[in-house]
Parts: sequence; structure tokens; C-alpha cells
Amino acid sequence: MTTVYDVPANLLIELVAEKLKGMIKPPEWAKFVKTGAHKQRPPERDDWWYVRAAAILRTVYVNGPVGVERLRTKYGGRKDMGHRPERFVKGSGNIIRKCLQQLEELGFVKKEKKGRVITPKGRKFLDDLAHELVKKWQETS
Repeated sequence: MTTVYDVPANLLIELVAEKLKGMIKPPEWAKFVKTGAHKQRPPERDDWWYVRAAAILRTVYVNGPVGVERLRTKYGGRKDMGHRPERFVKGSGNIIRKCLQQLEELGFVKKEKKGRVITPKGRKFLDDLAHELVKKWQETS
């Protein structure tokens, strides 16, 4: 059986984001917000919320149990401090928290004592999409 580890992450995240479009809905403020203090502008992609949710779901699958703080560190980056040296700042916790809550409502992720872990339903969802990606990839070869 094909798993998440057998396919490239970027291709899987794009496919999962497409599937999530019918399942979750971004908040109204999502089109105006930056993804962290290190960013100077909001994301240019219109579907960035779905891509972030897909990336978070894959991260929970691979690294779970994982909490919001560890995900904030993952999605952080270098903040331009002008003429001073750049420094690392964490990403937006509200975006990550809302994505995780939406994934919990779908039943893909559940909260445990040490953080969030993938559920069997979420594991099946990702593994099925990874298998679909491998089949599509083999047909084109």
C-alpha cells in the first residue's frame, strides 16, 4: 500500500488542497491576513488556506503528536529588521489553530494530551490520495 512517505510532499499537498476545497471553508478574514510577523504582505494565492491546511495535515501525519507551538516554529521565518540583522519569528498561531480545528471537525485529526495526532480516517484519506497520485504518475510514465 502506498503511503504519504512514498510521494513528493509538494504534489501530495496540492492534491489534498484540491480535495479539501469542498470540505472546509476559510474564515472571512483570511483574504486580508499575513501568515506571520515575518511576512510583509498577505499570500498571493487565493487558495492559500487550503494549501496550509493540507500541509498541516501532512505534518501531523508525519510528525504527530504535534502542537500549535511546534507548527508555529515550522511555518515561521526570518523577519526583515531594516538595517539590523534579521531574526527568526514564529508564524501565525491563529491560522494554524483554526486549520487544526477544521481538520478536527472533519475527523482527520484529534487532540490528545501531548498534541494533535492523525486519526485512522485522516490516515486513510492521505494514503488514498498518495495512492491516487502514484497511479496518476505511473500512467504518465
